[in-house]
Order: sequence, then C-alpha cells, then structure tokens
Amino acid sequence: MKTTLRGHSLVSGVSVRETGEVLNAVNPATGQKLAPDYHLLELSSVPAVTQKAQEAFEDYADRSGADKAKFLRTIADRLEEVAEDLVERMPKETALPEPRVRGETARTIGQLRMFADLIQKGSWLDARIETAQPDRQPLSKPDLRSVLRPLGPVAVFCAGNFPLAFSVAGGDTAAALAAGCPVIVKAHRSHPGVSEIVGQAVIKAAAECALPEGVFSLVYGSGKTVGDALVRLPEIKAVGFTGSRAGGQALMRTASKREEPIPVFAEMSSINPIVILPETLRQNGSDLAKGIHTSVTLGLGQFCTNPGLILVPDNEAADRLAADLTTAFADTPDGYCLGPEIAASYRRTVARFSELKPQGVSSRRLPNEADDKEPCRISAALFETNAETFLKEPKLNNEAFGPATVLIRWRDRNELLSVIRSLEGQLTGSVHGTEEELSAAKDIVKALQGKIGRLIVNGYPTGVEVCPAMVHGGPWPATSDCGRSTSVGTMAIRRFVRPFCYQSMPETLLPDALKNGNPLNLERLVNGEYTKAAL
Repeated sequence: MKTTLRGHSLVSGVSVRETGEVLNAVNPATGQKLAPDYHLLELSSVPAVTQKAQEAFEDYADRSGADKAKFLRTIADRLEEVAEDLVERMPKETALPEPRVRGETARTIGQLRMFADLIQKGSWLDARIETAQPDRQPLSKPDLRSVLRPLGPVAVFCAGNFPLAFSVAGGDTAAALAAGCPVIVKAHRSHPGVSEIVGQAVIKAAAECALPEGVFSLVYGSGKTVGDALVRLPEIKAVGFTGSRAGGQALMRTASKREEPIPVFAEMSSINPIVILPETLRQNGSDLAKGIHTSVTLGLGQFCTNPGLILVPDNEAADRLAADLTTAFADTPDGYCLGPEIAASYRRTVARFSELKPQGVSSRRLPNEADDKEPCRISAALFETNAETFLKEPKLNNEAFGPATVLIRWRDRNELLSVIRSLEGQLTGSVHGTEEELSAAKDIVKALQGKIGRLIVNGYPTGVEVCPAMVHGGPWPATSDCGRSTSVGTMAIRRFVRPFCYQSMPETLLPDALKNGNPLNLERLVNGEYTKAAL
C-alpha cells in the first residue's frame, strides 16, 4: 500500500487534541479488528477546525472557476494514484467486492471531474444584469447585477453504504468545493481507513494547488459529540448527510436550534415502489421476476434506491410472479452487510413485517437469525400482502435497508392509486407497462410524481447515473428539504450557494462574471435577454 495510515484526523494549520479513545475498523465477514487505531478528536478542538475553515473561505470563495476546477481535477488525479490502496483496504472494512470498489472509485473520480467541467464553464453562476435607467419615470432604475455566491464552510457526514461516492471526496464534498465552500468531513466509523486514504489525497491536492489551509479537513469522532459540535458552531453554514432517518433528523434539530439556523441537506429513507400493470405482467412475468430479484438483492440491498414495494394486480399472472420470486429469493446466498448496526436494523424491520402475519402478511422467506459469530451476515427476505392490509398497517411503509421487499396485490385501479397516495416521499418510483398501458396511465404517473424525485419507466431503480440531468432527491423523508434539491448531478451545487445582488457597484468591485466586458465569456441574462455580448 502506498498510503501510510496514521490513525489521526487530518487538519492543516491548527493544533488539535485527542480524547485518548480509539476506534478500529472491523472486517464484517471475519470480525477481525483492523489496524491502525483511529484516535478520536477532543470536543474542545472542534472550534479550531471550523475557524480555520472560515479563514480559508475568505480566500477560497473568490478563487476563479479555473482554480477550483484545477483543485477538483487534482483530487481526481490523486485518487487514481491510490486506487489500488482502496482496492486493498475497502473490502476489509466493508466486505464489498473488488468490482464494487473499482466502480465506486471511478464514480467518485468522475463526479469530481464533472463538477470541474461545470465550474470551468461558469454558466452555473446564473449571472444576471439589469442596466441602470436614471431617467426612468416615475422612479429611476439602478444598475442591478446578481450571481450565485458560496454559503461558507460545509460539514459533510460520510455515508456508511458508499465509502467513496458519498463520503470523504464524494458528491457532497465535490459540490461544496465546486461552489467555493471549504469542507469539514466527519469520517464514518465503519470505514476509517478508506476515509484516511481519500483524505490524504485531498490534502495533497490542496497543497499542490496552493490553496489555503483549512479548505479541507477530515475528523474522527462520534456523531453525537464531534458531529453535533460541528453543526452547532457558527462558522458552519450548511450540512450534507446521507444515512438513516434518525441521524438526519437529529442533525436537523441541532441546526434548527442554532442562533442562526442553517440548511441540512439530508438524504434519508426510501422504499422506491415499482408498479406493474396487468398486460405487462401477463406478457413478461418471468423477466420481471428476474429484474426485481436482481434489483432488490444487488449489493445485498444496501442502496437507498433498493425497491421495497412491488405493486401488482391480483390475478393468475401475479401468482406466477410470486412463485418465481419465491424460488429466486430462496436460492439467494447469504451475504455480509457493511456493519453490525445495519444488520441489526435490517433484522428488526423484517421482524416487524413478520409480526403482521395475523393481519395478512405472508413470509415467503425470512432472514437468518442474529449470530454472535457472524453479526453482519444476513439473508434476503420476501413478503406478500394485499393493498387493503398495506393501507391499514403503517409498519409496511418502513424501509428495510437490505435485500428485502414486499409484494402487494391490488384489486383495481382505485386501490392502486390509494396505495400510491398513502406513501411517504420517495427517491424513485417505477412503472412497467406496454405502450398502450402507459398511455392510459396518466393518473398513476401523476400520483407518483407527487411522491418521488425520479420516475422510471420499464426499468429498475438501483443504479444512479451521475450526470447533469440526474435528480437524486425526493419529498420528505427521502430528503430533508422537501425534494427541492438533488445530491447527485451538477444541480447538487445549488445546495451550497445563495443568490447575491450588487446595486450600483463600481466595475472594479464586481466579480468577473458580472463585469461589463464579460471576461469569462458567459451567457448572461442582460435586461431580460440571454447574451454573451459585452456591455
């Protein structure tokens, strides 16, 4: 391994103290404790970290798009250099296979370069200019110019299920750095070594780009202490989080109680319903069973887009689908999830489903019992019920974060629509139908649109394309901000900026995006018309 793991927070330019407590990564498949010890940051040292980030903000916020793009590309380059280190370490900390490590590494590198391309071009700044009309009657019009400005230092909490793509240099960090915000990352306890490998790469890139100390920090500590302290401190202006609903809500409560409340962009829970229409079920039942099984069990179901509800018409074709799914789930080998907490949560949720048997929920396959010797080992689970029972039982709305799903039979269209309308907010919803069925499904589509952030036709929700058009968000509780933002794709940068207006500002004090000569060659909205022309 090229990277030497040191087991300490990565904070430049300030002296910090540690508690004396340590945490270790644990191999989920073997239970082996992994070196090195990771020393937890002392609570009293957190303010020094945020203050250093604020100092960096005063410089970094006004760096050019080219400078920031260079930084992001340099991070990507440094990650490519440590890719084999990640391949060696990540399976030990997460039980994820090598292909997943390489795929997630490529995604992380790709999204850094995607944001670099975005800010290099500059159009995302949404530059708008209204020129002065001093002789306008009855009131003169001042010169007004607006642009998007960074919020300030951002606290990012690493996700447990994506040790790279939603962690240290993942989407939240990439978007915040692209916007001009320094980032303080709180490492996840399940993969501290992977976090350090990536963190060292980011620190190295910042030094190579001659950026101010404090533009990036990585800290180790409990979410209830260090994480809570980060969100409370006045220098932090926004939070990025991917994880459980309980964790996201805790951060939201902390942020809302500050003297200056700040936004928490939390992606939390989703059960991603799949609706199958009758003729498609009749024609393609066998293929649908294969696709559903693959989507539910991919990555041992540890994806936020894992489909937890399958809505099918109550007919003979549904009988065949249920039989095919039962066979597929029975043949699914056990696997090791990312950590014992995830395994325990999964078992608790499917146990609650099983308890509903008297109400009409059948267990076609149950997961294995907890095993002290293999606490991370879990099995796939399949349940079946009808729409009437689902509508009466709120427990079935709970996310089972793992390879489990519930097959729900609906008797008529009104019952199907009632189920959809009863759902909480979701990241995705899918509809399978023939061309004729889809043309007649406007009511189903409309019902789903009010509940989801991404609608999928004749496909499956697992797998999120990282591109400018992607929306990875949804109404509460899929995300904390009512589905107005995304955590994947270039629109994610909007979470960490605010519109700022200059009135009657001298040319020398304007940012380049708003100067008369248009030195960045941006397409700007000038007096209501888009143009690249200089003024």
